[in-house]
Amino acid sequence: MAAKNIPPYLRVAAEIRRRIADGELAPGDRVPSTRQIAREWNVALATATKALTTLRQEGLVRAKPRVGTVVAAPPRRPVAPRARTTPDRERELTPERIVRTAIEIADAEGLAAVSMRSVAARLHAATMSPYRHVNSKDDLVLLMADTALGELRFPAGAPGHWGAPGHWRARLEWGARSLWTLHRAHPWLAQIGPLTRPLILPHLMVYSEWMLGALDGHGLDPTIMLNLNALLYSHVQGIAVQLEREAQAASVTGLSEDQWMDTQAPALAAITGSGDYPTFTRVIEAVGESGYDLDLDELFEIGLGSMLDGVAALIEGRSRRAERSGTP
Repeated sequence: MAAKNIPPYLRVAAEIRRRIADGELAPGDRVPSTRQIAREWNVALATATKALTTLRQEGLVRAKPRVGTVVAAPPRRPVAPRARTTPDRERELTPERIVRTAIEIADAEGLAAVSMRSVAARLHAATMSPYRHVNSKDDLVLLMADTALGELRFPAGAPGHWGAPGHWRARLEWGARSLWTLHRAHPWLAQIGPLTRPLILPHLMVYSEWMLGALDGHGLDPTIMLNLNALLYSHVQGIAVQLEREAQAASVTGLSEDQWMDTQAPALAAITGSGDYPTFTRVIEAVGESGYDLDLDELFEIGLGSMLDGVAALIEGRSRRAERSGTP
């Protein structure tokens, strides 16, 4: 086959295959992401996805969650993709397979890498096939979010201490930490929509029911209850969005968080040496040679504890006012 007649995705796959064979990419190394391939080879994201899918079929690469696509270990000799019949493949498509595949792509490469084309390529289906089961990418993202939120496993009802009036804090902690763990597993969830336009998703309502149930029965104003539920959710979302942004920054710059911080050393030294920021300088110097390491899990816990202390003040204040006035 003449080179000019070779499909673009096969040309991309051949070059990455060569880099692996020549040792330029070793087992465990990241291969170019779909966005990097699109820029380097001037191809569409769907073409880039198809190239990576071809290499994945051959066993040369594998998807590593929150890292991207890496060279498989041990490397295997490329094998020709199995012959496929599009009608059979398309008959195997279901909404569940489409959604799960989209989640796999988002987990590994971010929400921006998800498209109806990229899902079709991963499933070895015709480009338009997913539209027979899901109307649009927007609908697909909603289904992805609801499916991921369905991984939350709250205790049925509110038996035992979960329903006791004095244990509202433990219930809110459980709900917030479960949601944080879920966002840790699926960082793209933080990107699905602004807080001001809440998504009416069945499994998101299960979460809200759990949190509102913890706040219920303490005499709080309904508006305050809804605000507290939104505040706790936004605390998780606001920190989780940094997970996706860090992954994107690492993909674009090719630098890890520590490597990027190393590049900022001269600027930091200039700031602390200027004398213009005495408090900042004193605090930075106080952390010592190990420096300050921003731990998102620790940040989440500090924020959650502070918020729950504030909720306690609201509940206790309402209780004291009720006692003074003699109202329930």
